Amino acid sequence: MAVEAQGTDLAQLVALLGAGVIAVPIFKRLGLGAVLGYLSAGLVIGPFGFGLFNDPQSILHVAELGVVMFLFVIGLEMRPSRLWGLRREIFGLGLGQVLFCGVILMGAGVLYGLTPIAAFVAGMGFVLTSTATVMQLLDERGETASPAGQRIVSILLLEDLAIVPLLAVVAVFGHDPNAQSESRWISVAMGAGVLVALVAAGRWLLNPMFRILAGANAREVMTAAALLVVLGAAFVMQIGGLSMALGAFIAGVMLSESSFRHQLEADIEPFRGILLGLFFISVGMSLDLSVMVNEWPTIIVAVLGYMALKAGGIFIMARLFRASRPEALERAALMAQGGEFAFVLYAAATAAGLIDQNLNAVLTATVIVSMALTPLVVAAARYLPQPKPSLDGLDIADGLEASVLMIGFGRFGQIAAQFLLSEGIDVTAIDSDPDMVRSAARFGFKVYYGDGTRLDVLRAAGIESARLVVVCTDKRENTDKIVELIRSEYPLTTLYVRSFDRQHTLKLRAQGVDFEIRETFESAFLFGRKTLEELGYDAERIAEIAEDLRAREANRLAIQMAGGQVSYTDVQGKLKPEPLTVPKRQAKALNEDAEKATAEAAE
Repeated sequence: MAVEAQGTDLAQLVALLGAGVIAVPIFKRLGLGAVLGYLSAGLVIGPFGFGLFNDPQSILHVAELGVVMFLFVIGLEMRPSRLWGLRREIFGLGLGQVLFCGVILMGAGVLYGLTPIAAFVAGMGFVLTSTATVMQLLDERGETASPAGQRIVSILLLEDLAIVPLLAVVAVFGHDPNAQSESRWISVAMGAGVLVALVAAGRWLLNPMFRILAGANAREVMTAAALLVVLGAAFVMQIGGLSMALGAFIAGVMLSESSFRHQLEADIEPFRGILLGLFFISVGMSLDLSVMVNEWPTIIVAVLGYMALKAGGIFIMARLFRASRPEALERAALMAQGGEFAFVLYAAATAAGLIDQNLNAVLTATVIVSMALTPLVVAAARYLPQPKPSLDGLDIADGLEASVLMIGFGRFGQIAAQFLLSEGIDVTAIDSDPDMVRSAARFGFKVYYGDGTRLDVLRAAGIESARLVVVCTDKRENTDKIVELIRSEYPLTTLYVRSFDRQHTLKLRAQGVDFEIRETFESAFLFGRKTLEELGYDAERIAEIAEDLRAREANRLAIQMAGGQVSYTDVQGKLKPEPLTVPKRQAKALNEDAEKATAEAAE
């Protein structure tokens, strides 16, 4: 029997991992993201799918540690000074969004026919955004550390804190409020004490502990210690009646200035990723299809109504706090869903008699469906028409003449322009980013607003009289459009272009540009020379190596332009072929030159 039970457990584990491994790549290939893949996988293998799991809640309790570890990693990136700098976003924007959206959703519940307290519970539960869903989507897009991402993180932190007073309200309005009053104050005192104890431990105990463990030179002990810190902080916060994720976040913040920060992040990352995936799978399992079938009109109205009202409230608050319209729309799309803390609030309200079991099931299904719809909403938001940028105070490129026409005035173009301007050369610079134009004006550069991919703008900017056109745009696709347009309409114009990589260089040369340079090539070349200088090589030898490398790079490009194959030297000094074909005579001659140069450099 024991062997049979172990076999069943192993089969479930294989099914759990297999469902995620299969579903996530498919959904990411479809552009729907990992979150929806995990949720769908959970629905398929859960009790309302193939029935491989009958108790998704048991998995959910374990998988919630994925959210805990995610918040710990975020905390490692948040130094206390940086967190203090976000206080306005946390307690201003975050609190304002929670209260404003809560009032809107509560009002909608009352209008739908719920009692005021039930409407309060339903609305405030949905206000608590899914930290796991939003952070996963931000992480996939690499926007967690961006200013807009940090504002979203700040709001999520405030929402994590909000679960505590919300649970207190549920306790007060539940049965026997007089008996609950004393315990509520005890809970508040316990929560405050736990917070103080956790901050003190992080301030005075964690760093000495990791220094002692690092001296043992045992990698597995450091990994175990990292897990101990995360899970211990979560456990202590749970005892105090607070959010486990909040405890892990505080522990991460306390260690953010530690010399062990990067080691801790590397140790936690594998566990965080797997457990977070299991969290979404278990949420997918929890979707009760029988409730969906029986209550589908109510659930559809609740999902669409709550998501629309919450998104509207988020957009309004974002604009009141001076976010740009695109950022406000993006935030509204990301945070329009309910979250995992709603399950906690709804369960507590059911136990307190504020809502019945059927309403709890409907509200839980509403939250799960909203989480599943979030990746689709975010994807759809990208196709909304973007507002035209404000051109107030900008000079439009029109009727201009100059010796040099520069298209694009980003970080690359700004440096290149200084050589020309230092010699008094007449330069007309245009850029399609109004913020860039305004920023350049503050630093004394005269830049005109204009889209270089349009022929009428190029003519207005004076391309017909320019001796040289310099393309320095920050996006490869824009560069390609501009080069194609100029070579088609002005084939005799001298054209210098910023290239983004080797393949782009080959394409530009095939289009007949007069000069191109990869944006990182010369800086990397100089960097390599400096490393040899630091290692004690003399200037003559470094010059020889640089000349040899330039020659071999020119050979490679020449062969690739001819559609050929070339050997190059990797970091171990071994010759490896690039996957191209070439006329044999030309390839043999050029390969012999490259190999000879490599051998001479090695001597």
